[in-house]
This record gives sequence, structure tokens and C-alpha cells, in this order.
Amino acid sequence: MVEEHGVSVRQACKAAGVARSTYEYKPVEKDDSRIEEQLQLLVEKHPAIGFWQCFHRIRRKGHAWNHKRVYRVYSQLKLNIRRRHRKRLPARVKQALFQPEKINQVWSVDFMSDSLWDGRKFRLLNIVDDYNREILSMEADLSIPALRLIRVLEYLREFRGLPEMIRVDNGPEFISNKLECWCKENKVRLVFIQPGKPMQNAYIERCNGSIRRELLNAYVFRTLSEVRQKAEEWMEDYNHHRPHQGLNFRAPVELLEEIVT
Repeated sequence: MVEEHGVSVRQACKAAGVARSTYEYKPVEKDDSRIEEQLQLLVEKHPAIGFWQCFHRIRRKGHAWNHKRVYRVYSQLKLNIRRRHRKRLPARVKQALFQPEKINQVWSVDFMSDSLWDGRKFRLLNIVDDYNREILSMEADLSIPALRLIRVLEYLREFRGLPEMIRVDNGPEFISNKLECWCKENKVRLVFIQPGKPMQNAYIERCNGSIRRELLNAYVFRTLSEVRQKAEEWMEDYNHHRPHQGLNFRAPVELLEEIVT
């Protein structure tokens, strides 16, 4: 109408029922290169983490991009992780999970197993403080008997102290008389979950799931030295930099520092 009939833009917009702001709008292409860079750095270092872990890590670095923009770029880069959903089961009667109110009140201890490149099996001993989700130890070896577990607990006593209670499953290392005697001598209560009820030890089971996805399944290990090095790096990141939803997206060490101060 403006070109053919010589009417003004205002008259043309009024006749067509179009707002002048809409007519004059010119789309601005946003530069998402910095978001792409941050996402690529995260998934290279942590290949198994999903979108929300990426987003909260980016926000902790001081970037103010909202989650919708970050997710758009995340999807464009095809970083989406497809997860298989478990079949829903009928409700079961569960034993209430004790929730600690301070550090060193409850430690959870559990073992994991995996294989080196040459087929040799190794075990991973994980110890977690349930209060702030901090991993206190990740011990890797071909075999970890009860005496080795006691030696790790003695080492933790030097800088962390001992807990009031240790929660374990019914593995052979945990039902050992040696561990029971050690706990009695040090006035530590040893609590066993019910057989076949791993969720009664839910704090460390959640941690074990992250270790399985982000460490054991993400790398091929040729030697125990590689396992120990990667486990140390992963534990450092988990304790100092990983935002935990249960801790209001704080890292375990941050919560510990708030308690101390």
C-alpha cells in the first residue's frame, strides 16, 4: 500500500490492522557462541552429566543466561542424554531413612565393582557423610577386605573424627567380626540395612549412581593407577564444585564451611 498507493506507513498499518511496532521490528540474532563454549567444556570434562547439572554449573560461574536459552543451545548441540525409565512398581513398605542433623552423625559405606581393560576385576570403597553428601574416601584396589576398611576409617579419624553411626549393607566385609569389634571399641554404632533394600542406604546409592555414570562407565581403565587418579579428580569436583539439589544447589564443602563459620 505504501509503494503502490502512496499512503503513509501509519495509514497502511491502520488499514491492515498491524501494529507499527510489529511492522518496524527487525529480529536481532543472538550470539550463543559463549554458551556453546561453556557447554562443550562441561561435557568434555563430565561426559555423563545432564542439562540441569550443566545449567547450574554455568550459573555458579557467574553467567546470567536463563535456562530456556541454555536449553535451546544444549538441544541444538544435540547434547541431550536419553535415559531409560524404569518400570513403575507397586508401592512397597519401606523402612524410614534416618536423616542426620549434623556432620559425623551418620556415614554410609558401600562397595562398587568394575573391570580393567585386561579383564581384571577391581573394587571401589566409597564412604559418604550423609549430612552434607561429602565423599570422605574412594579407595580402589583388586581386593578390599575388612582390615583395609578399618585402616581407611582409622585414617579418616585423624582429620575428620569418627561418626556416631555407620550404615552398611550385608556384604561379607561388613558382617566381619573384625569390623564389629572395631566399632565397639570406638563406640561407633554399626547399622545394617534389610537384605534386598538398597534404598535404606539411599544417600550412598545416589552417589554410587553418579560414580557409575560419570566415572566408571565414562572411561576405560588400563591400570589401577588410572582408576585412583580419575577417582581422586572426580571426588574433588563432586565435593567442591558439584551443585547438589538436596543442598539447595550448594557443593558439600560449601555447606561444611558454613557450619564451621
